[in-house]
Amino acid sequence: MKYMMLIMGDETTMNTVPTVADTGMSEEFAAYHAALVKSGAWVSGDRLRPTSASTRVRVRDKKAVVLAGPYPEIQEQLGGYYVIDVPDLDTAIDWAERCPAARTGTIEVRLIWPTNAA
Repeated sequence: MKYMMLIMGDETTMNTVPTVADTGMSEEFAAYHAALVKSGAWVSGDRLRPTSASTRVRVRDKKAVVLAGPYPEIQEQLGGYYVIDVPDLDTAIDWAERCPAARTGTIEVRLIWPTNAA
């Protein structure tokens, strides 16, 4: 079963953690990522640019409204994600608990709807 783990937190804190040049991740995240890959659970994942580099699009009354970041009303920002393939929700929660960002932010775990595309 595929789950998405959304990494939520205060981006001012997330963006100040030193990264290792060859991975672009902190040492803790590099070790966590390596463990996901070694286990065979890792499908994909990436770190996201800060909200100051984001754009939101809404359609209201058939007109697109484009909003540029940052968005100060949001207390936790989406900083990255992992897609994992594991047997069940308990295993997904176990991986979320092990994520370094869980100590300072929130990891939202969501089951991905299977696609019926041929």
